[in-house]
Amino acid sequence: MVGGPPSRSAGLQVRGGLRFDGPRATAHAVRTKFHRPGDALDLYSRVVHPIEGAAPIEVAGCVVCEGARATPRFAVDGIDATIVECSGCGLGWFEPLPNPDEIAALYPQEYYGAPGAKFLSLIEWAVRVVAARHVRFLSAGLAPGAAVLDVGCGRGVTLSPLADRGFEVHGLEVSEQAVRGADPRASIRIAPNLAAAGYEAGCFDQIVIWHVLEHLADPKGTLLECHRLLKPGGRLVVAVPNFSSWQARFGGAGWFHLDAPRHLFQFPLLALRALLERCGFACGRDYHFSLRQNPFGWLQSLQNRLDPARPNRLYAAMHGDASRASVGGRLATVVPWLAIGALPAIALSVVEAVFRSGATVHVVATRGDTPDRP
Repeated sequence: MVGGPPSRSAGLQVRGGLRFDGPRATAHAVRTKFHRPGDALDLYSRVVHPIEGAAPIEVAGCVVCEGARATPRFAVDGIDATIVECSGCGLGWFEPLPNPDEIAALYPQEYYGAPGAKFLSLIEWAVRVVAARHVRFLSAGLAPGAAVLDVGCGRGVTLSPLADRGFEVHGLEVSEQAVRGADPRASIRIAPNLAAAGYEAGCFDQIVIWHVLEHLADPKGTLLECHRLLKPGGRLVVAVPNFSSWQARFGGAGWFHLDAPRHLFQFPLLALRALLERCGFACGRDYHFSLRQNPFGWLQSLQNRLDPARPNRLYAAMHGDASRASVGGRLATVVPWLAIGALPAIALSVVEAVFRSGATVHVVATRGDTPDRP
């Protein structure tokens, strides 16, 4: 559907199915405390180092529990900020957090790949097949024609199959580059954050935040805005990497889903549920298996441990950026790992899910009472 819900912001600029509001994301950074001056913004090859034996430090306050102490856990090449872990709830985050220009610099055009396709064609096809199956889960229980918002919708991998099922689909992105090639049936708005997108209160039946919350500088503010935008009893589905998972402990500084420096926050499952409850949601079931995310996380984390000086080579080879090595060369990197490791990685992912320690988790929550606003 091209038309969106009534907007609070009459100044939104409309281009086809897209609406634009607020400043454009820029490809440069004003380097302050986050990036080291002159350091290249590599997409996947930044080395992460464990910080051993560090004493807790004073912090301004944890976004989940408001704790004032956190332990430095990881240092990232080229980044002055460190990843710390809250002494109270276990939430991880960059201390200090980057400013908006520094965040924008973490997502150059190469990050998004070709229009409508982020990965090599075969990998892109597999991603979309898995996403179509995943949509069966997202659409369960929704009334025909329900309004669904995908926060951080990217190239519309989720929106297209939802539109195929007859839902009114909407998306939000911070970058026009990210939505190139998205399904024209989706009403997509470009804004620096959810609150700036101009949606009216109570206009959505479901909001999906699928592996996006950890990228945001204000996750609590985003969840509070979701509470405002959902209809009474509306549903929120949030997926994040699980900082308390077996895979996170195995990978350590080489854990693939750490994704430093783009993942600004690292959520243990209990911290995510606590934050949702503080923001006025009643948490339902949490799910610990993702065929799209978890098995590959085992493979890439293992490779990172075996070759820590050259992290994320598998993922970089799968990426569809045409400026990288030839397709044949990249397949030569990817195919042996997938051929040998895919089945064991899937088995590990099943086992960790059975023991409720999935490398990624998604939580289904319902809009409940008034949020806790300290």
